Amino acid sequence: MLHLVLFEPRIPPNTGNAIRLAAGTGCQLHLIEPLGFDLSEPKLRRAGLDYHDLAVVTVHENLAAAWDVIRPERVFAFTATATTHNTDIAYRDGDVLLFGPEPTGLPAAVLTDPRVTEQLRIPMLPGRRSMNLSNAAAVAVYEAWRQLGFPGAV
Repeated sequence: MLHLVLFEPRIPPNTGNAIRLAAGTGCQLHLIEPLGFDLSEPKLRRAGLDYHDLAVVTVHENLAAAWDVIRPERVFAFTATATTHNTDIAYRDGDVLLFGPEPTGLPAAVLTDPRVTEQLRIPMLPGRRSMNLSNAAAVAVYEAWRQLGFPGAV
């Protein structure tokens, strides 16, 4: 099973979309506090619709607490400054896909966390800053899930 980690997410609809993504793909969603919203906010509930009961979502007080629960072998941190594309990785069951908040992305301290295996980027045309967080997470999760053979899908 893949793990999608959103570090200090700030925009409720993006997290709602990530909940839908987790429900649709079977990945586990991990949210690292502080969150920029309350999980009961209407914008979050609307984006996640009725998928909250179909997704595994865990809130962690900090990244270290998440690592204690996940116990990852490999962590891929997504950043616009990386040189390796997300499609250049051979993903494995249990991999962690780590994303930072909009608009700042992952801070340097997280990018250099000893658990981070590699920094990855999603290819884009030059001169573009970054993708929307939930769109980038979907691109990354689906590529990893595809490589794993879409386990559990019909």
